[in-house]
Amino acid sequence: MRGSFKHQAPPICDEPRHHKSQTNMAPRCSCTALLAVSLTVLALLAGLLAPHSAVRWPAVSLAVAAALLPLWGRSLRRRDDGTSRRVCVLVLGDIGRSPRMQYHALSLSKHGYHVTFVGFSETKPHQDVLSEEKITIVPIAELKGVRVGPKVVSYVTKVTVQSLQLLRVLLTMELQAHVLMQNPPGLPSIAVTWFVCLLRGSRFIIDWHNYGYTIMALSHGPAHPIVRLAKWYERFFGPLASHNLCVTNAMKDDLQKNWGIKATTLYDRPASIFRETPLKLQHELFVRLAAVYPQFRHAGSEAERTIFSVRDPADGTVTLRAERPALLLSSTSWTEDEDFSILLTALEEYEGFIRGGASLPPLLCVITGSPARCLQIRRFSFIQNMFPLCVFLCVCAGKGPQKEHYMKLIDSLHLEHVEICTPWLEAEDYPLLLGSADLGVCLHKSSSGLDLPMKVVDMFGCCLPVCAVHFNCLDELVKHEENGLIFKDSAELAEQLKTLLSDFPSSDGKLGTFRRNLRSSRGQRWDDNWDQNILPLITALR
Repeated sequence: MRGSFKHQAPPICDEPRHHKSQTNMAPRCSCTALLAVSLTVLALLAGLLAPHSAVRWPAVSLAVAAALLPLWGRSLRRRDDGTSRRVCVLVLGDIGRSPRMQYHALSLSKHGYHVTFVGFSETKPHQDVLSEEKITIVPIAELKGVRVGPKVVSYVTKVTVQSLQLLRVLLTMELQAHVLMQNPPGLPSIAVTWFVCLLRGSRFIIDWHNYGYTIMALSHGPAHPIVRLAKWYERFFGPLASHNLCVTNAMKDDLQKNWGIKATTLYDRPASIFRETPLKLQHELFVRLAAVYPQFRHAGSEAERTIFSVRDPADGTVTLRAERPALLLSSTSWTEDEDFSILLTALEEYEGFIRGGASLPPLLCVITGSPARCLQIRRFSFIQNMFPLCVFLCVCAGKGPQKEHYMKLIDSLHLEHVEICTPWLEAEDYPLLLGSADLGVCLHKSSSGLDLPMKVVDMFGCCLPVCAVHFNCLDELVKHEENGLIFKDSAELAEQLKTLLSDFPSSDGKLGTFRRNLRSSRGQRWDDNWDQNILPLITALR
């Protein structure tokens, strides 16, 4: 997953603005198109059901079909004055967990395009998306728990139903100049979207975040028939797009060499909301968390004091406590491409350093995910009685397939200096927390070795140094010993934590150097990057 805006919310379709927008989505020609299709089907059925009639029904059926199908085709392609300024952004996944596609939608709307945003409505998108009048969200239902005979039959049934859903949505919406689709997931959306764009004359653009078949191979193995079919599917339909975007130069080269696809690299860049958080906002965030989670409270604390910060009631000045713990932040979607046990083992080793007498700070480790719900996993009562030399591990529970496995591992830990809890972060609080942290940890391993973790992009936007697990092409983002460190196993991560935090809270050590490097080399934000690389493409394809 490439997600940052994450928290549980009612389905988007319950929001009045989107209901109202959706009622006006179908163009006037949709009724004509549906009528044409209906009459054609009826004519063909009549020909089949009356073969012995004196009237040559097959000939009549073909004649009716020949007359009506061009009418349907013309109605689907009928352009108006606003067609060139309409773009459909499509993801066959949860819109709220698709930050890059949300950024696309916002960038398009800022340049005057009317965006139809199609996807699942399980979690709430960022407020900027919801409040933008030029963005209309059209939710499609996510099929869960389809059980029709064997697994293969269930899978085929799910793909068939999703294909029909997409066909209905894409054929009945107003004609779009472009359809910008995320892959993965691409089954069945690549084929269906290509077919609809062919019928309607829209430009089809694929934004390659990864290869879907490599993600499937993590759980099924590369030789599984479904994985081999998925690989063939992507290789066959991918080159049919009008244009392609991708997230790394490594993927661009691979698409060209092995797939015959020319793509434009659009690196993920942090949105403007990802920046260092001012002390006042840090304190307000910690106070909100402390109101719910005792782990964020200072022992015997009053309202103006948290485990990290204190506010002077006389003049309102906020300062960080000298004896505060370091704030470590990680993120997981509980999927097969992240080995969360690496961090858990490293934390055990970190505690071992403390028990062995190492001069290391307390450590608050906050792990955010893709929360459908957040619950407290575990906490130790002694935090309320004294300020311990401890590690706090805060997990915002996601919904991935590995979640239950890792929750059991967390519960099995016996760490005297570790506190584990699960704070529920609002979408708007996530960048504030990133901007308040001292160090980030990334456990993402690319299934293809060709994509980059967006969570690190967001961390760098907040000038937050990162320790990241090694995989191919990671050096396009994380520069070892410059803006962070790259590790291969839990032992190496534990040593890096020890090295980076040995001078805390002083900014004179290596951790402070990395942060200063990030501040001085801060690159383009998403808006500038998009305007430079994608806007000319969209304009040229009009």
